[in-house]
Amino acid sequence: MQKRTGNKKPAFGGYAISFQGRTDSLESLFGAEPIGPAEMTKKLWSYVKRKGLATKR
Repeated sequence: MQKRTGNKKPAFGGYAISFQGRTDSLESLFGAEPIGPAEMTKKLWSYVKRKGLATKR
């Protein structure tokens, strides 16, 4: 088996998200009713994009 050297493939993704200084509650973000993981992810990314919290590495 050969070892790879040199050009290492970067990790998948590459986003840094900072919630520092945010005062929003989880209830205001997700609502009072239970939701599934997929809907939670959609709402979270919508919030991050709307507030400009993500930076590409």
